[in-house]
Amino acid sequence: MKQAWLVTILVCGAGMWHAGDQLAGSATAGDWPQILGPDRNGIAQQERIAPVWPEAGPRLMWQLPVGSGVAGVAIRQGQVVLFHRVENQEIAQALDLETGQQQWSRAFPATFQPRIMPDNGPLCVPVLLPDHVILHGPTGRLSCLERATGNVRWSVETHADFGADEGYFGAGSTPLVVGNRVILNVGGHRQQAGVVAFDLESGRVLWQTGDWQASYSSPVLARVGDSDLVILETRLETVGLDPASGQVRFSLPFGMRGPTVNGANPVVLDGHLFLTASYGIGSVWARIRADQIEVLRADLKPLASQYTTPIPLEKHLVGIDGRQDGGPVDLVCFEPATGTETWRMKEFGYASLIKAGNHLLIMKTDGELVVSRADSKNFVELWRGKLTEHICRALPALSNSRFLLRDEQSLKCFDLSGRP
Repeated sequence: MKQAWLVTILVCGAGMWHAGDQLAGSATAGDWPQILGPDRNGIAQQERIAPVWPEAGPRLMWQLPVGSGVAGVAIRQGQVVLFHRVENQEIAQALDLETGQQQWSRAFPATFQPRIMPDNGPLCVPVLLPDHVILHGPTGRLSCLERATGNVRWSVETHADFGADEGYFGAGSTPLVVGNRVILNVGGHRQQAGVVAFDLESGRVLWQTGDWQASYSSPVLARVGDSDLVILETRLETVGLDPASGQVRFSLPFGMRGPTVNGANPVVLDGHLFLTASYGIGSVWARIRADQIEVLRADLKPLASQYTTPIPLEKHLVGIDGRQDGGPVDLVCFEPATGTETWRMKEFGYASLIKAGNHLLIMKTDGELVVSRADSKNFVELWRGKLTEHICRALPALSNSRFLLRDEQSLKCFDLSGRP
């Protein structure tokens, strides 16, 4: 496999439904407390950005150097948490959103040695709760810190404890917190520990289930009828689980053996489930019930995304079709129920997306930001410009009009408010 292929699948995508409502303390407007925002769907709640952009682009407020890894930051109540590797330590740093000033730092021994790709740092976005920070490192270390101080409450070596494989790039599925349960796609398939729920306060195991290997997709929470379901993609199967007990409510084959990965997250839209992956896997649109799933459409078109999770626009989805490591990469908007495209921007380039009000922030891996209208009928570009000359694979974050971008060298904070 080419090295270019290897470095693309580091980012976990996003799901849909109000996962933030089930966290231990709901996120408030302006927070970006977990992967792809409050509801894990790439939508910034109650965020507004400047309607008119200066030619020079947004103002850079602050920046600081970062180590290895491609974990995007999380933000809660003005506190930014960065998770990266510096030499032989994995470091979580809490920063002030407005100034970048460090509030605390906590280091762990870093032992991960990549087999395929050169990057040896964390892949998973931190999860910020009112009093806790949840971290998942590339060797499977799951840690819970006090959010105010960074002190370690508990830590579990999930790969060692459950016999999980490291996979191509180390562990790369961001945990989901539902009530007092930290639910993780561990991949302990030999010990019926494909997915494990840990107690938020103590780290003890509450349940474990499944002979599944792990993926690079992150679980999402959905409300289906009168039931809550955790929906997650494993290496070769997508499952719906009862978050309280781990009981399997439905399963669906999705994935392919060989040098492939599931990187984008499940998307739940209007009682339906959308899945997508590259490597000849394509997409699935299915109707979900509390205890069953019915595939309605499966095809390579209109979307086969390597790791970007598409963003809901009313009854449409907008996302990246293609792979970062070669071939044409298009930005496409389509109706998932029929596969009908409403617009396609050919050879757009690989990118991650955030919806903020009536705008789409489309952060390309080459360092260029494209701002467009959030319009399912037409693509209307409003601004385009370079924010960095370095490669960007980490997911960006948006909080209170502050756009945080992590490239291979630094973490940058831009003001998108348009205020002087």
